[in-house]
Amino acid sequence: MTQLTHDVLDDKPHEECGVFAVYQPRPADIARMCHLGIFALQHRGQESCGIAVSDGHDLVVEKDMGLVAEVFDEARLASLQRPGLRVGLGHTRYATTGASLRFNAQPLTVRSNKGILALAHNGNFTNARAMRSRMLDGGAVFNTTNDTEVMINLIARYSRLSLEDATAQVMKELYGGFAVVIMDRHKILGLRDGNGVRPLVVGELNGGYVFASEPSALHVVGATFLRDVRPGELVVADESGLHSRQVLTPKPTPCAFEWIYFARGDSILDGVDVHAARLRMGEVLAEEAPAGADVVVGVPESGLTAAVGYARASGIPYDIGLYKSPYAGRTFINPTQDLRKLKVLLKLAPTGAVRGKRVVLVDDSIVRGTTSGYIVQLLRSAGASEVHFRVSSPPIRYPCYYGIDTAARKELAAATMSTGEICARIGADSLAYISEPGLARAIGLQTTCLACFDGSYPAGHPDEGDGAVDEQRLGLPVFDAIA
Repeated sequence: MTQLTHDVLDDKPHEECGVFAVYQPRPADIARMCHLGIFALQHRGQESCGIAVSDGHDLVVEKDMGLVAEVFDEARLASLQRPGLRVGLGHTRYATTGASLRFNAQPLTVRSNKGILALAHNGNFTNARAMRSRMLDGGAVFNTTNDTEVMINLIARYSRLSLEDATAQVMKELYGGFAVVIMDRHKILGLRDGNGVRPLVVGELNGGYVFASEPSALHVVGATFLRDVRPGELVVADESGLHSRQVLTPKPTPCAFEWIYFARGDSILDGVDVHAARLRMGEVLAEEAPAGADVVVGVPESGLTAAVGYARASGIPYDIGLYKSPYAGRTFINPTQDLRKLKVLLKLAPTGAVRGKRVVLVDDSIVRGTTSGYIVQLLRSAGASEVHFRVSSPPIRYPCYYGIDTAARKELAAATMSTGEICARIGADSLAYISEPGLARAIGLQTTCLACFDGSYPAGHPDEGDGAVDEQRLGLPVFDAIA
């Protein structure tokens, strides 16, 4: 059977998923809120989606492969509706660990010694494989192939601890970049890894609380943004209100790609406005890599804001040189070279703005370089006399282990070729990337995760030892006691 690809033919890094959760002190239309929330997070994952809700007695889940609008029609939403709903969570997924199959769709639900639990996860646990292997040796049973189930199993093994205490212990055992929301029948837990690699925010709504990967999902349900969940923090929303504990020492290194590409432009993460950061990336890029040109063009949609910034700083006029069809949608097709090119032609068409012009073409990243070459060809076919390619991220040279699908290192153009060689491959007249210091200046935080650029992994690497945990140091029961 030919393996189908995701909508990766645009040759971009892909985020693993988006999470959303809501607690209300009084019965509310929780299913509809979750539906709206994950719809607002659709850009973070397009493979599968799901919603779990509870009325305090039963916990019901619906999930399937596909986009939110495809999976949750009115009939399916109706199956989640019932009187007394107060708690719910939702998830939209792009797979980086675990195959793209229905049984890996989230939320994951289990019956445990903590009652019925549902969990939704964004990111990766770098020591999940070692943990899973040890747990299997101890008699644990797994129903999926993704690393999210490792966390649920670890929480369940602490039979004498409350859900909050067990979750706090597990946060000490799992390494990597992750944001997680967990619900039982009465409350929501939200947590973030100690480095804060993956985002999570919390807002207030009608005396209750909403957790989401981005503020845009809070706004769509009418919630008021309160704050980001801090790195290493566990936050609980229940009948007593909102309370938290700092489980891990915070060492903030949020993922730089949230501001480069993943987050919606209207989001503010860790105090940094995404739209403003992308404008600054374009401005810095213009300072670092000027070009003699007549027009600045952005690659829709992800390169447009940086292109505006480049135009402002350079004084070169900005224009719409590429039209993106709003009806192209997803295409699940075999990724041969000819079909990749057809996908680009289906989605993008050049406009007359580039005819006879020297063009600065701005995009947010180059992964393999294949699609970049097709876009350069498009502009030349429309009469562009020169194409100077500018990229608002540094060269991607290393894979990500924290929830981004950046391809194997051997497939990354910048890992195997010089900038000049990439320029020749894509057929541009010149090619330049923003520098790592320039990117840091544009984002404006003291530290961010730049692992895919510099190979320094602040939240751990899967190949570092065997992923074992010093359980005696943490005061934890050994794995032999798994029940």
